[in-house]
Order: sequence, then structure tokens, then C-alpha cells
Amino acid sequence: MNTKLTLRLNSDLIKTARKYSREKGISLSRLVADFFKIIQRDYTKDQSSLPPTVSSLKGILKNKTITEDDYKEYIEKKYL
Repeated sequence: MNTKLTLRLNSDLIKTARKYSREKGISLSRLVADFFKIIQRDYTKDQSSLPPTVSSLKGILKNKTITEDDYKEYIEKKYL
């Protein structure tokens, strides 16, 4: 489904974008849509590109309650 979007941009920027879209043979709407797709792809990639070690820990503490006392006990066992 397509939805109308109104943008307010610098007139020189609009002229340049129109010229570019004419030279490439694509509509200005298509040019903007392609740019938004790049943003969406990069944003999605950033959200899902966790290092393997972190990914393996994802969800491990779900529904667990860890208190400060638990942490202190762990540190004492580890270093004392």
C-alpha cells in the first residue's frame, strides 16, 4: 500500500534530486523509496548483528531474578 508523504526540503536540494532522477530514468518517489529501503536494511542489520558470544547469551536470564546479594556472593567465590 502506498501512502503520500510531503517533505519540506531546500529548493537547491530538490532541483538536484529532480535532475538526478531524470538522468537515471527513475521517479523522485522511487529515488526516495530506495533511500528509505537502504536505511531500513542498515537499521535492521544493526539491530540483529550481535557478536556470536552475545547471541549465545540472549534470553539466558529470562524470568530470572538476580539480586545484588547474588552478585556479591558470586564475586566473593570467584576472588576469595
